[in-house]
Amino acid sequence: MMKVSGRILISCSALILVLTSVSAIEILDSIDDLKRINFGRSVPTHSLVLLHWFANTVTIDGYNMISLNFDPDNGDYGSHHYSNYEGLLPPGNTRYYTIGNIYQERGLELPHHVVYPRSEYVGRNRARIIVRVRNQRRQGLQIIDEVYITQHYEDNRGPDYDPHHTYLITTNLLRQIRQFSMNGDQQLLVSLRNRFGSNADDSRLRLIRNTWGSLACLGLLLFIVVQSGTTSDRNNNLGKDCVLFILLLVFIAFIILFSSANKQHA
Repeated sequence: MMKVSGRILISCSALILVLTSVSAIEILDSIDDLKRINFGRSVPTHSLVLLHWFANTVTIDGYNMISLNFDPDNGDYGSHHYSNYEGLLPPGNTRYYTIGNIYQERGLELPHHVVYPRSEYVGRNRARIIVRVRNQRRQGLQIIDEVYITQHYEDNRGPDYDPHHTYLITTNLLRQIRQFSMNGDQQLLVSLRNRFGSNADDSRLRLIRNTWGSLACLGLLLFIVVQSGTTSDRNNNLGKDCVLFILLLVFIAFIILFSSANKQHA
């Protein structure tokens, strides 16, 4: 019975680790995945604006290879080398660069709508994109094989990034965001609305078009992800609560079983 008790203790310990462990970096593979992120609350909406700009700036070929058409070593678009000293990202013999510091004034500059964000998506310059650069070039362009969105802590914790709000972005998601091009007419807005399941009616689309002008596709993306994603976010949180509740019930069952086994051997 001591062996059985030992197995129970090990199982209980494993459950505690499951309940308390920090998960690995979450992968975002679609617009639907973006809807689950808490944009505008725990994550600055400016992260989404920066990601939209990035997706429409890089080159993606038919083999899903992503190329930078700028040089991060020159400080283009608020970029600089990222040492990964806090171990945020996978270690190894690789180079990371962070992109998106709107106050860094050297190299190519970020566009006006990113540097001077609208009041709807002010992020206090916390949003960043991190890329992992390969040691190779293609047609003079640097190749990257990993893209992340992250953010500085909201409070005064120095230059560190928040690991709980760092996400790996797939090429598939970048391709979906690229469909929300920098320019778009009413017909394109209708097509995007239908394709990505937005609840925006025709009057809402006209309002977005009139309000955002040449950035109407970005406005629609924000509406789909931030506003339409609220319900999805609530349902996702409810699902997580249910999983935790079930794990807690299993944990309690192990405790009861362990207590009963001890009483029988008392």
